[in-house]
Amino acid sequence: MEGGRATVLVVDDSRTKRYLLVSWLSRAGFETIEAENGAEALARVESERVDLVVLDVRLPDLSGFEVCERIKVSHPATPVIHVSAHAIDVVDRAQGLTRGADAYLAEPIEPEELVATAHAVLRYYQARQRAELLAERLAALADATVSMHAAPNFVRLLEAAAAGAARIFKSPAVVVAETFEGDCLAGVVAGPGADPSVVPWLVEESGLPIGATVRVDEPGAWGLVDWPAGDTVTVVAARLREDRPPLYVVVPTATQTVRTPVLVQLGQAVASAVEAQRSFDEEHRIAVTLQRSLLPRRLPEVAGLDLAVRYEPASARTEVGGDFYELVMLDGHLLMAIGDVAGHSLHAATVMAELRHAVRAYAVEGHQPGVILDRVNELMRTLLPNELATICVLLLHPGSGLIRLASAGHLPALVSVDGRVEFIQQSAPLLGVRAPRPPDLEFVLPAGATLVLYTDGLIERRDATIDEGMAALAAVATRVDDDLDRFCERLLVELAPPEIHDDVAVVAVRRR
Repeated sequence: MEGGRATVLVVDDSRTKRYLLVSWLSRAGFETIEAENGAEALARVESERVDLVVLDVRLPDLSGFEVCERIKVSHPATPVIHVSAHAIDVVDRAQGLTRGADAYLAEPIEPEELVATAHAVLRYYQARQRAELLAERLAALADATVSMHAAPNFVRLLEAAAAGAARIFKSPAVVVAETFEGDCLAGVVAGPGADPSVVPWLVEESGLPIGATVRVDEPGAWGLVDWPAGDTVTVVAARLREDRPPLYVVVPTATQTVRTPVLVQLGQAVASAVEAQRSFDEEHRIAVTLQRSLLPRRLPEVAGLDLAVRYEPASARTEVGGDFYELVMLDGHLLMAIGDVAGHSLHAATVMAELRHAVRAYAVEGHQPGVILDRVNELMRTLLPNELATICVLLLHPGSGLIRLASAGHLPALVSVDGRVEFIQQSAPLLGVRAPRPPDLEFVLPAGATLVLYTDGLIERRDATIDEGMAALAAVATRVDDDLDRFCERLLVELAPPEIHDDVAVVAVRRR
């Protein structure tokens, strides 16, 4: 209804009857348009906004029953009132209602009866449209809520929230929230189906109460997207706790119904998802800080060797893991180790710390790599009987380049020299398994060669095999940068996914 007035299409081949019907409806406050036959009526319904059709049963080209049926097929939410001076018996009225009409008036028609019937059917359809719109929006709200809570990080959450708001209200949308680190970001989407983006956006506001507050703003205050011309924007500010800043959901005011129920529910749903993400980010930051504190704090300086490491924890939606590494000089040899405890949890990180310290302790006693692993395995099976881990331990003599290596189910070490790559493979059982171990491997790392140890997070992909991952690693490692730190960084950039689902540890040593 434009301007609050319903538009009625009056269809009758009698000019006199049309005049009377139009006069009565116009005096009652309706906008009216006319058609004198069925074909013209169908054309006007398709080309113009029609809220109600008053339709004569007998027309020169089509029956009113057929016209009604065809209107209902293409516009089921458009009500139709049949009027007739001829088809007035029970059979005709029953046929008209059965074939889609919402009311049937037999002449002579009283003006008050026509107007009252028109208002009644319009009230019914308006209530039905409101109910259908609410149901559609609530279904889209449920989908958006699931998407927000499934988001792997804060940026994806904002994208899901903005895209959900755009789908719910079929309009542009903006969602603004503050991260755990205090960065204020806005999820922006130009309309339903458009790709969302996230940009910095600061809202300077204070004193908002706990709960949801709705207000109307000028669109210029939220100039992140092209809002519909001539409209304002409606903003819901949602706040769950006194110690948390509010978040905002912004949509065009024309999309809103009385009391904005769905917008308020959306704001509360976004606030709940943001709070869960902030809490997770805070806990994850604490866990990662603890995990990093269990790893070596500095690299040893060894004459004739260049050393570099990179450690990247999994993306924020994944718990901390049990990847670890070791680099320490003991009695003229460099002890190198890398390992991965099964599982992703703070528990896995604490098991990792125990294994790392056990390796150091047995190495200090002067044992060779295979003996170190035998003793760590016995310790693990005794004190940590339900745990499994992979590990590779080696001792490198810097002067001669002689390496003695033992592995327990870990990925093979990689040696790169003069553009050639070789994997040093030793098949051996995991830690935590009672099984015979093979003897240590011995080989020489030539001058100018680089040895790389790594965990599976570097090469494993959900859409690729482990062999494909190792082939990709070999291809990248054919060239070793002069700066070994840059080489390790390049391995992560070129091999690890944008969102790391498993911890990644890389240890590299080059013999000059």
